[in-house]
Amino acid sequence: MAETMSADEARRYALRAQGLLGAPDRRAGVPGVLRSLGAVQLDTISVLARSHELIPYARLGPVGRASVESAYWDGSAFEYWSHAACVLPMELWPLFSFRRRAFVARGHRWHKIDDLDGAARRLLARLRDEGPMTSGDFGGAKNGGPWWDWSESKVAVEWLLDIGEVACVERRGWRRVYDLASRAVPARLLGEEPDDETCLTELVRLAGRAMGVATVKDLADYHRLRTAQVRSVLEATGLVPVLVEGWKDPAYADPDALAAEPRGRHRTTLLSPFDSLVWDRPRTERIFGFAHRLEAYTPKKDRVHGYFAMPLLTGGRLVGRVDPAREGGTLVAKRISLDAPRHAEPAMRALTEAAAWVGCDSVRVEEVVPQEYRPLLHRLSKADEASPVDLPHR
Repeated sequence: MAETMSADEARRYALRAQGLLGAPDRRAGVPGVLRSLGAVQLDTISVLARSHELIPYARLGPVGRASVESAYWDGSAFEYWSHAACVLPMELWPLFSFRRRAFVARGHRWHKIDDLDGAARRLLARLRDEGPMTSGDFGGAKNGGPWWDWSESKVAVEWLLDIGEVACVERRGWRRVYDLASRAVPARLLGEEPDDETCLTELVRLAGRAMGVATVKDLADYHRLRTAQVRSVLEATGLVPVLVEGWKDPAYADPDALAAEPRGRHRTTLLSPFDSLVWDRPRTERIFGFAHRLEAYTPKKDRVHGYFAMPLLTGGRLVGRVDPAREGGTLVAKRISLDAPRHAEPAMRALTEAAAWVGCDSVRVEEVVPQEYRPLLHRLSKADEASPVDLPHR
């Protein structure tokens, strides 16, 4: 018979699994965060910082940003298609062979060129002779049209990345650095080619561990699998069925997680919209009662919370949003939206910590929603002389 847990327990299991409940493992550092999450999403948007920097910051606090980059690109990780374009622990290279084989079977990318095989051979020869290269080294990623108007070399190198002939083990100036997989991936991993069932079983198991408690749809979304694929291997994963009060669908839990009650210190922090705690919007709403979406691609006049609104996590709950910007040495909170006045203090604490982390020496708060919380925020800013905050009156 499936174990039953409350929705509140499921929320705390999810927080602990994501490294946001309990003492952070500072000794394991950024590599430990990457291993426990299994995937850290990349994105081009940089407001407070790049999303892949914000993920370990949310869990470890103000870890050095240079050390974040070096931890990802020191040879112990690679970039590939998981939840989206993600940094993945190098140990997971064999588990994505199912996806590489699927690309090979399809035979092309969504971008098509006349002689893909010939272009790929030429790219491989250059990498072999000249070493790791960016798309700029190949002559550029675009033909001169819109962003999707890729050059022949860009199409070819991305195809080689898809099928595993090439690996991306670094970002340089936000450009992928490509190298031969035979050079970039340790031989012991490169030679492993588990069958599809083995790949899926292990990826679903790891997703369950990273989420604590999850439905089949949750498990599928973590590495962008199909629900049929998840169901086909679910029994072999060792995840145990549980019933969560208020959840419509049955769930599955990491048995190791169930062995101990989820207790410990809650982190107060701003989360990237691409953080794995919140990247699945239906799951976020189910667990936290918090509806959130990225509005960066929404016309400015139609935005509700802001261009890059970051959920505020405190006390194990999502209680508001901050839309940040930077102006020189000032971190600007263009809009702060809070669910209750008691969340003003953690919001200011999260802002001042984030400002110091990115090298800002002051914070300026612009719009506050609801407006009646503005005097409270103003009083809090005056009380913290160690972290100067400018909250202009309106």
